[in-house]
Amino acid sequence: MLSQRLYKHLSQTFIRSRSSSRNKGFTLAEMLVVIAVIGILTAIAVPAYLGYRNKAARTEAFSSLESIRMLEESYYAENGCYYRVGANCTNTTVTGVANIQAILPGFTPGNPNSLLFNYNLTITNLGAVNAQAFTMTATGKSGTPVEGSVFTIDQDNNRNF
Repeated sequence: MLSQRLYKHLSQTFIRSRSSSRNKGFTLAEMLVVIAVIGILTAIAVPAYLGYRNKAARTEAFSSLESIRMLEESYYAENGCYYRVGANCTNTTVTGVANIQAILPGFTPGNPNSLLFNYNLTITNLGAVNAQAFTMTATGKSGTPVEGSVFTIDQDNNRNF
């Protein structure tokens, strides 16, 4: 008798626990709602992240161009022109960080291998005081988030950024 009651009790407990285990987990509708919410959050977050990343990358160019402008103005104050070879003010076009640093040693944009922009400095000295000019250009390197971006600054602090 006791064994029959024990058997009946155990079998009912097993059946109840088995039927309640079928109710555990998520339904298909719940999973679809979760996937939709994740998709919406991703659609909002990814463009915002890319915008912040591009803005941070462009900051390199902005600070480097402003630094070059200040260095050129300092050079002009000391030498009377934006580029001098010996006693003569002359024209030149300089490309690359190392070449710009040869003219303006204070230009230190960082490790040239990790820079996102190529830099180009064009100096024009036509003899007259008002005919002296420079233009500094930063062009985004290919394969970077700023590829194709071009920013410039000149002696009058005209800039396109």
